Amino acid sequence: MARKPKPPAVTTPKRVVRTVEQGPTREERRAEKKLRARFAPRLGWGGRFGGRVPVEDAGTVYTGPSTQVGGLYPFLLGSGLPPRGVPVGRDVLTGELVCIDPSGWTGKLTTNPGVWVMSQPGAGKSALVKRVCLVYSAYGHMVCVPGDVKGEYSGLIGELGGSVVRIGDGIGRINPLDSGPLKGRVASLPVERRQALLDVLNGRRLETLVALLSTKHGLGRTPDEVERSALDTAVHVASDAQEPGSDPIVADVVQVLRAAPEELRTKLAAEGDRYRDLTRSVIAGLDNLIGGPLRGLFDGPTTTPLDINAPAVSVDISALRARGNDVVSAGMIATWAYTYSSIDSARSIGLMDRKLVLPMDEMWRALRSGPGLVDAMDAISRLNRTTDDVTIYVTHSLLDVEALPTEQDRAKARGLMDRCDTWVIGASSEEELRRVTGKRSLTEQERMMISSWSSATSTGLDIDPTVLTDGDDVRPVEEEGTRHPGRGKYLIKIGTRPGIAAALELTGTEKRLYRTDTNTRRATTTTGGGA
Repeated sequence: MARKPKPPAVTTPKRVVRTVEQGPTREERRAEKKLRARFAPRLGWGGRFGGRVPVEDAGTVYTGPSTQVGGLYPFLLGSGLPPRGVPVGRDVLTGELVCIDPSGWTGKLTTNPGVWVMSQPGAGKSALVKRVCLVYSAYGHMVCVPGDVKGEYSGLIGELGGSVVRIGDGIGRINPLDSGPLKGRVASLPVERRQALLDVLNGRRLETLVALLSTKHGLGRTPDEVERSALDTAVHVASDAQEPGSDPIVADVVQVLRAAPEELRTKLAAEGDRYRDLTRSVIAGLDNLIGGPLRGLFDGPTTTPLDINAPAVSVDISALRARGNDVVSAGMIATWAYTYSSIDSARSIGLMDRKLVLPMDEMWRALRSGPGLVDAMDAISRLNRTTDDVTIYVTHSLLDVEALPTEQDRAKARGLMDRCDTWVIGASSEEELRRVTGKRSLTEQERMMISSWSSATSTGLDIDPTVLTDGDDVRPVEEEGTRHPGRGKYLIKIGTRPGIAAALELTGTEKRLYRTDTNTRRATTTTGGGA
């Protein structure tokens, strides 16, 4: 029997494993699809109303008040100021031109033309004030500096063709009882008007004497009611005794008080020793004003009268600084009274109808001079809306107001700030800005900006190129240091509007005229060698 053949062996083919790149995962494919959905394809989106669009829709513009929109978009800037008035410089944030116009803003943006300027020393307050004076002079205003303590306005007033009256040792004197432009003109007026003007003039003379007597070189206190009554009568008697066209001087008032005329004794209802007791102090105070440290200042007629027809006027009392602060204070009171009384008198008889620019620099010194200047500032600030006189108060700190001796004077000084609708704030410390916030609302960003101007960022040689001229004998030995960050930068606040920060750039002529540091500055060269 034949053997059956074995079936063929079945061989299983080997599995061939091929290496293929891994494809994207499901999550990656979804992410890619989302990314493609964010951008339109080359031919635009598909579907109804799809396709390419040559111009994109600009969207809808919505407007609203800043009080509401500011809550949605808190990164708002104050709208620009009108490009009229005095150009200050470029906005530090937008680069557009910023102008200040206190006179033109009255009745529109502000209620009065008063300006409060405040910053640390050396930040450029005087440069801004002098530019305002220079430009407003071109607009027809009369620049009037009633008491230039440092003599820094004399150059500017001279360039404007103005009149500079200098008071000091051997230079000139001023009569506190001077009638100014009314001298020689009162006699030509009708009788009724003449008497009315004389009464006003004698009243101003009385107030000037009272203010001078309140200084340390007078009585050192404000005269009481009896002393004021005696002074009032003595001023009238001394004025009536003068020939037409002449004015009494302080010595004439002293002579009347000592002579004790019947009119004066009747006014005080006192005779003999009683009269002498009542007038002894005021006579001694007047003697102090024309003798001692004040000798040569108020003891005679005015040497150089004020020219009210000049484009600008200034009373330079810088020569008094060598006599001490008390003499400077008395000089400021006398020159302020004389200057403003002369201008007011000229306006009353129609000799002058121009508007004024009154830069009140060194205000801290003026406020501490005594109640006389505080009262004068208070009276001017209340009337400047009527006369449209631009009054610029320049100070370093709000603490200058709090340094006054009495609460009554401090209240008057605080009223000056409240009546200034326009504030210009330069480099100030954080502590000072907190005090300012109590008077003018400053945002956190505004406070941060102003405080960033208050300190230099370099300790290298720091010579400001804006105050160097070709004639200066000053050249830095090494490379000039960085300019102080607060030099010439100001935040302009009008009422409750957002502030506008501007940077002032001076022209070549302004660098020469506005320079306040008259001391000669020289660089010291240090040389060294090796062996």
